[in-house]
Amino acid sequence: MASETTRERIIEAAAVLLTEGGREAVSTRAVGAAAGVQAPTLYRLFGDKQGLLDAVASHGFATYLREKAALKPGDDPVQDLRQGWDLHVGFGVENPAYYALIYGEPRPGVRSPATREAEEILAAQVRRIAEAGRLRVSEERAAHLIHSAAAGMTFQLIGLLPEQRDPALSVLAREAVIAAVTTDSPAAGHDGVAANAIALRAALPRLAELSPAERALLDEWLGRLTA
Repeated sequence: MASETTRERIIEAAAVLLTEGGREAVSTRAVGAAAGVQAPTLYRLFGDKQGLLDAVASHGFATYLREKAALKPGDDPVQDLRQGWDLHVGFGVENPAYYALIYGEPRPGVRSPATREAEEILAAQVRRIAEAGRLRVSEERAAHLIHSAAAGMTFQLIGLLPEQRDPALSVLAREAVIAAVTTDSPAAGHDGVAANAIALRAALPRLAELSPAERALLDEWLGRLTA
């Protein structure tokens, strides 16, 4: 219990330094002094400075993730995606230090716990669109495009003075991305073949009638169609 209390005190101290001075202010020496602990304690609890930063990111992202996870699925999965986009951009603009810490320095192949949780929520939203037969591209491509566009828009707004921020910018970007990856209704013709393949691919994990090998083979075929 004492160790957990110390951990929480360190995270809180680091969070204050982050919001007041940015990432550069979160040095192990400054955090240790603010929390009243020695460097060995920091390394024992967090492993290294990156472990501490990941813990601070999860701390700052917790409220946002709870709000996003609490969004109840509606009848229209695309509208749910709009709400998720707005929540994402709004969090970043209101919490620029946390947002920059989480997304500002991507590490190839490495995801913080907070980032992974956010990606899982987005993937679930995209899968619902796929299952409705309204996805133009593969789930993976849609998720990457949506996230990259939302992150780019968020950083753009963060970099502007408050009086320079045009609320319509985020809406325009959001709708452009949605138009690129979704359809208004289940597609027909050639687009319909791809959309149906994407929908079936999304349902594959639930097809207990098929063996793992059969699901893998069908996934490969459907992947060709969605490409």
